[in-house]
Amino acid sequence: RDSSTSRGLGDVYKRQQMDRTVWGYCRVSSVDQNLDRQKAAMLAEGIDEKHILCDKASGKDFERRTWNLLVGTDTSAPLLRKGDLLVVLSLDRLGRNYTEIRKQWAYITTEIGADIKVLDMPLLDTSTATENLDKRFIADLVLQILSYTAEKERTNIRKRQAQGIEVARAHGVKMGRPTKDYPENWQTVYIKWKQNQILAVDAMRELNLTKPTFYRLVKRY
Repeated sequence: RDSSTSRGLGDVYKRQQMDRTVWGYCRVSSVDQNLDRQKAAMLAEGIDEKHILCDKASGKDFERRTWNLLVGTDTSAPLLRKGDLLVVLSLDRLGRNYTEIRKQWAYITTEIGADIKVLDMPLLDTSTATENLDKRFIADLVLQILSYTAEKERTNIRKRQAQGIEVARAHGVKMGRPTKDYPENWQTVYIKWKQNQILAVDAMRELNLTKPTFYRLVKRY
């Protein structure tokens, strides 16, 4: 009876595997970065190209168009369904804020009921062929450790920066970005130019700068 029960559970798992959709998620931080390496990893996993979704957006939060398609919003249902699998190449492709990553991770695995697999970190894989929670528990534990480590590192970085600033000030070093020679509207025009909203020649005109002066200030900035 035990063996037949095991076979029955195995059959249920196989049916679940056949019914699930495997999604690949790729992200880079800016429009000029390339997604090819991540896409290739998804294809190597056997993920259908139509199920590979990408964002070109910062990892500081999860306000991203494609990500919101996957997990849903207050006004839209998620593409991810219970039993589906979400695959990413590395954890930082999900984001760089570990507190937010843990929230999204819990939402996907608990509320939606989907699994997550991080290719370059095998311990972060909640999909399992058994009827126990071992893999999910290990993945959650690893994620908590990573989150704690990242927060400690951020705290240490801020502490080192503060100490460095105090030492520099004690030696008479003036802190902050130099403002000499910068027009009053520099930052506004610079951002518009960097975001390709205006051409360099338009930026020079708005700032009333010559070409050599403009690029000298850009380099310094």
